[in-house]
Amino acid sequence: MTHQVVIVGAGFGGLAVAQGLAGAAVNITIIDQRNHHLFQPLLYQVGTAVLATSEIAWPIRHLVRKRKEITTLLGEVTGVDTQNRTVLLEDGGMAGYDSLVLATGARHAYFGHDEWEPYAPGLKTLEDATAIRRRILLSFERAERETDPVARAALLTFVIVGGGPTGVELAGAIAELAHQNLPGEYRHIDTRKARVVLIEAGARVLPSFTEDLSAYAHASLERQGVEIQLGQAVRECSADGVIYGDRPLAAKVILWAAGVRASSAAAWVGLPADAAGRAKVEPDLTAAGHPEIFVIGDTATINAWHGKPVPGIAPAAKQQGIHVARTIRMRLGGDAAPQNFRYKHAGNLATIGKRAAVIDFGRVKVRGWLAWWIWGLAHIYFLIGLRNRLAVALSWLWIYATGSRSACLITQGEQRPAERLR
Repeated sequence: MTHQVVIVGAGFGGLAVAQGLAGAAVNITIIDQRNHHLFQPLLYQVGTAVLATSEIAWPIRHLVRKRKEITTLLGEVTGVDTQNRTVLLEDGGMAGYDSLVLATGARHAYFGHDEWEPYAPGLKTLEDATAIRRRILLSFERAERETDPVARAALLTFVIVGGGPTGVELAGAIAELAHQNLPGEYRHIDTRKARVVLIEAGARVLPSFTEDLSAYAHASLERQGVEIQLGQAVRECSADGVIYGDRPLAAKVILWAAGVRASSAAAWVGLPADAAGRAKVEPDLTAAGHPEIFVIGDTATINAWHGKPVPGIAPAAKQQGIHVARTIRMRLGGDAAPQNFRYKHAGNLATIGKRAAVIDFGRVKVRGWLAWWIWGLAHIYFLIGLRNRLAVALSWLWIYATGSRSACLITQGEQRPAERLR
């Protein structure tokens, strides 16, 4: 009987497993609650009207259409019956497996304050990105019609909570939108007066980078007009704004980039988890007591990077997926000896805005316009398909040359500028 592989999650890790098993004597079932694979590193550019959704997401079925051994299911997994080796779906469906790969990713976390989510959305899905884009653009539209200067100032204040790569990239992109791309498009407001405030509880932005690159990013953001508040944790988020430290700040757009929490995969298979809900896995990425179950990507935590936890980034998930595919192939060939996973770090990258980025390759560090070009080329290279590479490259070139963002579209739900932003 053909070996049955079930992959839950069609992100970077899950797709890497499927690609690594090409030609193997397996049947593969990919289960995802969305019908598309998402290039998350560029998700913030959809949220800030740089790119369209179709430029960073592709239907899963289209990606695997030539792989007749792969079945794709659209559905939400609610649990795993480890005794009967069955994945349980929300609608009552089931999928049996011989090998199971849980690559379900993570969502944003609010450190015990989930009630803040309606006021401070995070950025993990296409729906998040289009909703954020809508909030940002609607806030400008409402400001155009607002006559009260205090209310108008709140509408033109954009707060980003969290100074990691996502927060820095969002802050830089929103500042560029307000200060460089939109001026001249409104008659009653000057978008150059918009405030972009980045709040970080730690001592510096980009804490995963070296101090010199962090300092460069800080200075670059300030040159773009971003206000940076360090060492102050956000204590409250509401429809009226935020309170950080003891200071209130009126703002109608708050974006959350301060933390993540893994899916419930650890609980499905009875694994211990860290504070972020990531499953603690064996050195070979399997679940303790269940060598047929692998947990990878943002769903798992493992100290496989010189004794440190593997970072939750796309290259790490892809490497783990390749490792799992190799392990399954070896088992099919009769070699069941565990193979420990070792992460090979290719570097940290973050863009701060047009013509500014930082890259840490370890011994080699790059900043400024050269880093921005390297960052752009790297992201274009890892996009799927020539058409998408050309589309993204042309979009960036057009914005770089003209300052015009063609993706400034308000979509989803009501579109009236007077609508209350929640």
